[in-house]
Amino acid sequence: MASLLGRFCRKLVVPGSAHGSRMVSTTSCDSEAVKSLNLYSAINQALHIALETDPRSYVFGEDVGFGGVFRCTTGLAERFGKNRVFNTPLCEQGIVGFGIGLAAMGNRAVVEIQFADYIYPAFDQIVNEAAKFRYRSGNQFNCGGLTIRAPYGAVGHGGHYHSQSPEAFFCHVPGIKVVIPRSPREAKGLLLSSIRDPNPVVFFEPKWLYRQAVEEVPEHDYMIPLSQAEVIREGSDITLVGWGAQLTVMEQACLDAEKEGISCELIDLKTLLPWDKETVEASVKKTGRLLISHEAPITGGFGAEISATILERCFLKLEAPVSRVCGLDTPFPLVFEPFYMPTKNKILNAIKSTVNY
Repeated sequence: MASLLGRFCRKLVVPGSAHGSRMVSTTSCDSEAVKSLNLYSAINQALHIALETDPRSYVFGEDVGFGGVFRCTTGLAERFGKNRVFNTPLCEQGIVGFGIGLAAMGNRAVVEIQFADYIYPAFDQIVNEAAKFRYRSGNQFNCGGLTIRAPYGAVGHGGHYHSQSPEAFFCHVPGIKVVIPRSPREAKGLLLSSIRDPNPVVFFEPKWLYRQAVEEVPEHDYMIPLSQAEVIREGSDITLVGWGAQLTVMEQACLDAEKEGISCELIDLKTLLPWDKETVEASVKKTGRLLISHEAPITGGFGAEISATILERCFLKLEAPVSRVCGLDTPFPLVFEPFYMPTKNKILNAIKSTVNY
């Protein structure tokens, strides 16, 4: 898995002087200081940089003071003090509400929701407060310094309440951004971009990859642009679009399809709201086919939005119906998780079916 994820990186943005940021190719990272990190360590490094470079930054949530359930905040309280990195009561609505207020006062509030499954009590604060704060004030006030981190998705044994992928709920809400990284290097750069973005961001982290995904990550401060999808594998027969942990599964399906003579183009969306329509559109106009895959249930999943948009933009170029390989329309199961998941074989079968349509 680490070898597959290692090829999933292209461009970074390095904060520069007052003149702005500069783009660098990841191929130049060979001559720079890099360190082999798993995903949770890359998140920790990003948080460390955010706190170190901006004294207005704060990190808080349930159990973050001692490192958090997944250890993403390990050492931060000791380094930056308990006034800037601290535990909160078990109250997601209160955690996000406090973050909104802190951000509205000009600070950078990095909120941790322990599991994405428990973000729902904070739904009102995110949707009716954070997302509308700037708009309702006529841009006089904003809480753009708010970033909400939440581990999402399957983990192999999480069951109903520790495995959900709720990204589609938030993609229906103008006023916030939704970001999901696929690897350690991407996680660090995208998280720093999210924290520094002038809009509230919901940042979902694939907890399946916290320890499994390992790659060389630059140790310096860098950012990866939001709302820019990336073609991580070029092909000519079919376009595959995904995000987060699902990309590794899709890459494996692409490799198996290649053995059968099918050339797959794989795109990482990275930012789901607002998403990069142009990159996906250009790819589909080239290949004539589209497959979308995500862990969330198929009905109302974000794949449906991508499908509708591409049908509008590429209808005359399509050689086959758009295919979706997603989670099932059931609560997330425990012992039946392998049947629920959009696996490599399910994706491979859909690739062959679409290409042979």
